Amino acid sequence: MNGGVLVVDKPSGPTSFDVVQKVRRALGAKKCGHTGTLDPLATGVLPICVDDATKVAQFIVEQTKSYDAQVTLGVETDTLDSQGTVVARAPVRSFTPAELEAALAPFRGTYAQTPPMYSAVKVQGRRLYELARAGEQVERAAREVTVSELVLKDFGAERLTLSVTCSKGFYVRTLAQELGKALGCGAHLSALRRTASGTFRLDQAVPLADVLADPAAAKARLVSVEVALAGLPGLTLSAAQVERARHGGEVEVSEPERLVRVLGPDGELIAVADVVRGKLVYRRVFGGPRT
Repeated sequence: MNGGVLVVDKPSGPTSFDVVQKVRRALGAKKCGHTGTLDPLATGVLPICVDDATKVAQFIVEQTKSYDAQVTLGVETDTLDSQGTVVARAPVRSFTPAELEAALAPFRGTYAQTPPMYSAVKVQGRRLYELARAGEQVERAAREVTVSELVLKDFGAERLTLSVTCSKGFYVRTLAQELGKALGCGAHLSALRRTASGTFRLDQAVPLADVLADPAAAKARLVSVEVALAGLPGLTLSAAQVERARHGGEVEVSEPERLVRVLGPDGELIAVADVVRGKLVYRRVFGGPRT
């Protein structure tokens, strides 16, 4: 498989799409795609799939993300972050650590979160941010999200610093807004840095400026598809099962129902599949049958 995954440290300012296009041109790639949008305000880990690795982007997107977030209290904006227009201000009283922890508690675990109007979610074929820019407000269906870690790292008179680990589709901007409501003063997201995406961490990330300055060095940092998918649980098949899997044939397994990397006896990546009622349901088979 040609290509791989380049872990970019996105700067604040450009959109994720802008970064993808800059990387594609710098590396001379035929195609590139990111694995989870970062807002223009946000910085940090943005894995970009290059050439054949775009075939596995959907599986990287599904993995958990981690962030360091700064929340400013007492000010609300229309975009829920510092790039929007201020729509409300309120005084901020002094909060004790216990009060802040009590306000954070409902946002841990699995619950339904409504995506913000300024987001790329589609409603009736249109992006929500397009409707928001046109001055329209529409009903949005809440979606199930999971916050596996939410830590109050620091707080001052009007700012909180949080560490968040969450499922795909979670909006830290919405968390900031809802936390402000819980504290009775309003709030918005004033800074966001993604520290991890699946198995990728900040110490692996190449600043975008370095990618543009030295594309050859950036190409040397490409991560293989096998490594990129290492966050998925692995399921090793026998040689006979591998031959059936390569042809998309039925393979019975004794595994819990989940998404898995299907591996050969030597650790070779054969497929990505869901385990459904004791059988493999393939999402992607790699390489085809051997001759």
